[in-house]
Amino acid sequence: MKLKLTALVSVIALASLSFVACNGKKDSSSSKAATSGSVLHVQVGPSPETIDPALNSAVDGANMILHAFEGLLKFDRNNNVVAGLAEKWEQSSDGLTWTFHLRNGLKWSDGSALTANDFVYSWKRVADPNTAAPYGYDLLNLVVGFDEASAGDLDKLGVEAPDANTFVVHLSSPCIFFDKIAAFAVLVPVQKATIDAAGDGWAVNPKTYITNGPYYMEEFTDGSQIVFKKNPNYWDAANITFDKIVWHLIEDANTSYTAYNQNEIQMIKDVPTEEIPSLRGNSEFHLEPIMGTYYISFNTQKAPFNNSKVREALSLAIDRGYVANTVMTGTYSPADNFVGPGVSDAAPASSFQNVTNKTYGPHFNTSNYAADLEKAKKLLAEAGYPNGEGFPVVEYMTNDSGYHKAVAEYLQSAWGELGVKMTVNIQEWKTFTADRRAGNFDVARNGWVYDWDDPSNMVNLFETGNGNNDGKYSSKEFDAAVDNARKATDVAAHYDWMHKAEQVLLNDAAMAPVAYYNDFWMQKSNLKNTWHSPYGYWYFMYGKLE
Repeated sequence: MKLKLTALVSVIALASLSFVACNGKKDSSSSKAATSGSVLHVQVGPSPETIDPALNSAVDGANMILHAFEGLLKFDRNNNVVAGLAEKWEQSSDGLTWTFHLRNGLKWSDGSALTANDFVYSWKRVADPNTAAPYGYDLLNLVVGFDEASAGDLDKLGVEAPDANTFVVHLSSPCIFFDKIAAFAVLVPVQKATIDAAGDGWAVNPKTYITNGPYYMEEFTDGSQIVFKKNPNYWDAANITFDKIVWHLIEDANTSYTAYNQNEIQMIKDVPTEEIPSLRGNSEFHLEPIMGTYYISFNTQKAPFNNSKVREALSLAIDRGYVANTVMTGTYSPADNFVGPGVSDAAPASSFQNVTNKTYGPHFNTSNYAADLEKAKKLLAEAGYPNGEGFPVVEYMTNDSGYHKAVAEYLQSAWGELGVKMTVNIQEWKTFTADRRAGNFDVARNGWVYDWDDPSNMVNLFETGNGNNDGKYSSKEFDAAVDNARKATDVAAHYDWMHKAEQVLLNDAAMAPVAYYNDFWMQKSNLKNTWHSPYGYWYFMYGKLE
């Protein structure tokens, strides 16, 4: 039976959410210079696992990184790719060579010169197996020599700096969205001399966290706050407004909400869900869709989760409508496939989700859960576990946030309908993300917010060898479809292969999609000119307090 609502309320009373949503405001080009001493206080999550650009794969860390670093290109408030450290760029007629021309006089936050060679080092660092960058394969596998570089021969990676202001990337096959990859925060430059001297701890020490973007680090107090100060050496410093940004590292939503109501923080990402009914209609409460899917990862290297029928049974036993509308209090939308709303397709006016439903139909029957539950019971019996007989106790791993606890308690009840017993392993955020990436789990809550608008950004997570493939799923059919999509020079062919790849994932139950993200947050009405992208990234650097 479902977790009863009366029991659920007590769980939700502690619940908090984790991402943020888009709220496009004023473009940076029209921002005014900062008022001396202006400080912004925000909460976008607890202590991040890392804010090393090469190692980060979480949205909270990324929000901090994009305020500290800038790459070749970047996204503006309309989600368009625009010039960053590179003032112009071009690709060869065959699409295999991309040339980026850096702005003159670029500097690091310590005042030293930043050159194209810094990009050569930084991109090789992402490819380096000793770095173990989660995004390394996904971002750089199309660069010439990536296989050799990822095996340790970094000089084989097809990147070069013919002069101090020119950075050249050689691709093994064309990529129709490579400009979006070049705008992604993992590929920003980092300073080699500092990292060589400081080692792994460079990103938690204000003295060694040398940046090149709008801000540099002034203070790092783990579990308390990270303070960023305006970087006078940033090429666009005249348009950066706040003198300081204080990132409050709060994991408990009730604590964040109290600080917000006491006017100690101007924006909080984690809002207690029991407050949502009373906040609807409040001008300071924002609810917006973003591009992303909340899903469940199965450790496909462990029995019985190496059996696709078991995975599909557990997936079908989830009442997605109940989770989205009751457990998540209507703040998310039930997932009927993997790729959700907002993601583009080949035709300009189409969406990937609409084409999927028209071509293949919904994979999950969100309007008739009873039918999916019956299928689940049959599949589990076919897998050798009728009514759950002989099925081992499942451990479900999640982070220490009441929102995720509520989902975990629902799953205990839902999978109990199959005769499957489940325990819950709750961990703090930093431990949870590390254990999930290492595969130290049976089943784990997961989620992905897009880094750029292409279905490959999420679908490709399940490619063999992808550093973000937490469940270690592997399928030759899927890998071939993804590879064909990656190498396709025709836009329609690219999306067609992406659709085929998604269907392999769904039919093989590589994961269990649960809901599509809709983000909500609290923001003071006098905080103006900030915006948020559909990728869950918040842009504070051009804002102001009126």
